Amino acid sequence: MFPLKDDNPTQTKPIVTIALIAICVCIFLYQFSLLHSENTFIINSFGMKPKELFLNPGLTNYSTIFSSMFLHGGFMHLIGNMLFLWIYGNNIEDAMGHIKFLLFYFVCGLAAALSQALVTPNSDIPMIGASGAVSGVLSAYLLLYPKARVSTLIFIFFFITVIRIPAGILILIWFATQLINANLTDPNSPGVAWFAHIGGFLMGILLLPFLKKKNIKYFASGNKHSLIQKNIRLRFRK
Repeated sequence: MFPLKDDNPTQTKPIVTIALIAICVCIFLYQFSLLHSENTFIINSFGMKPKELFLNPGLTNYSTIFSSMFLHGGFMHLIGNMLFLWIYGNNIEDAMGHIKFLLFYFVCGLAAALSQALVTPNSDIPMIGASGAVSGVLSAYLLLYPKARVSTLIFIFFFITVIRIPAGILILIWFATQLINANLTDPNSPGVAWFAHIGGFLMGILLLPFLKKKNIKYFASGNKHSLIQKNIRLRFRK
C-alpha cells in the first residue's frame, strides 16, 4: 500500500511543512551531486551515531540528532518520508499552528533518535532520515483525523488500483509493521531504525494534547469547514 493524498483540506498554508520538505530535497540534491566518498563523509559527519553520542557527549555530537533529520540515503528514502510528511503534516500544522508544529516535529525527531540510541548504545552506524519526526506526525493524525480518507495505491499481484482508505486503518497497519519488524530484526544491523519510528510515534501521542489548538477535537472526520467552502466554490463556478 502506498498513500497518495488525503481528502482533508487545510485552512492555513502549511509553510513549515513546505519549508521542511524543501530543505530536505535541497540537501539531498546536494548529496546526490557529490562523489560517493564525499557523500559518505557527509553522512558520517552529520548522521547520528549512538556510540559517539554516549562516549563523547558534547555539542558536536548532540547536534547530529537534528542534522540527521535532513539527510537521506536514497531517492526512495527521501520520497517516502516527504510524501508522508506532505500528506499528513499539513493537517497537523493546521491543527497546531506553525511554531508549535515545528517544535512538535523536532521533539518527535529527538525522541526518535534517542529511542534508537538507547536500544543500540554501542552502534557506530549513522542514523539519518526524517522518518522519526514524521512518525510523530502520523500518530497525531491518527488521533485527530482517523476517519479522513486517504487515496492509496494498492498492488495485488499484477493488478494495480487506487482506493480510499480511512487514515486510522493505514496508520495502525503502518505502526503494527514497525512493532513486528522491531521484534524480528537485529537493531544493531544496518537498515531501518525501527525503534526510532516507534519512539517518534509515541512522543507524538504524548505531545499532541499540549500543542494542538483548543478548538481541534479528537477523532474527527476531517476539516469539514474547508470541505464545505470547497464545495461552495465548486458549485459557484459551475
